[in-house]
Amino acid sequence: MTDNYQADPLIDAFLDDLWSAKGLSDNTLSSYRTDLRHFERYVLSQQYRLINVDQLVIRDYLAYRVAENFAKTSTARLLSSLRRFYGYLIVKQLIDIDPTSLIESPKLARKLPDALSETQIDALLAEPDIDDPIECRDKAMLELLYATGLRVTELVSLTLEQISLRQGLVRIVGKGGKERLVPLGELAISEIEQYLLAARPTLLNNKQSDVLFPSKRGQMMTRQTFWHRIKCYAVRAGINSHLSPHTLRHAFATHLLNHGADLRVVQLLLGHSDLSTTQIYTHVAKARLQQLHSEHHPRG
Repeated sequence: MTDNYQADPLIDAFLDDLWSAKGLSDNTLSSYRTDLRHFERYVLSQQYRLINVDQLVIRDYLAYRVAENFAKTSTARLLSSLRRFYGYLIVKQLIDIDPTSLIESPKLARKLPDALSETQIDALLAEPDIDDPIECRDKAMLELLYATGLRVTELVSLTLEQISLRQGLVRIVGKGGKERLVPLGELAISEIEQYLLAARPTLLNNKQSDVLFPSKRGQMMTRQTFWHRIKCYAVRAGINSHLSPHTLRHAFATHLLNHGADLRVVQLLLGHSDLSTTQIYTHVAKARLQQLHSEHHPRG
């Protein structure tokens, strides 16, 4: 939309403020940066600057996104970025009126998370060959993921000091730098012990690393790499259900609720700051119970 584009310094100042005050992840900050820069390019094409935008400019931009078939989810996220940005400008007394204050977010259908059945999880976890060092590592990672409900990013960034097999706990530094302790199951402990004894030394090949689950190069694995590994095992297990990087996290929460776990306990284990975020799993659990009832009850 504009040539020789250079981002407004206010964007970087806002992101620096977010990073220092909120401790947001690099991925979240990158999303804010992408949204704001895309919006600024549009604003400049309309002969405005970020600091003198009004409500009409934002409405025109949202209409432009509709015409260009942007997903409602990405537009909702962008509007959230704009609200936060202009809220920051208000606090810094750089503007007097928030141009986003009367803008409504697009209505989004609430999508239930995809969750594998317990049978499918068993099949997936049975696939890795523990005699192969890489697959032995993957087996331990999958068991840990299902046992704790970690985010994939949290899993691949684990260090040796964050896990205590003796106490059966893993210490997680989640979003916003918040820490939580999550218990390990016996199967996960057993698989991790076997991995540490038999596979990790082979993967490191005499290199020093504090990464719990290093790549074959002895470095921290990317979440994309591990996600690719999950999909490979799913294919081998004959699982055709839609998978996402959070599939085992969703299964962890849903299966706990199906077996009677308290919603607030699941909230703490997942590291959700808001209970409403966890509540969506109750819908998944209810749907599964209704399915079982209709399949097996004589009058279902």
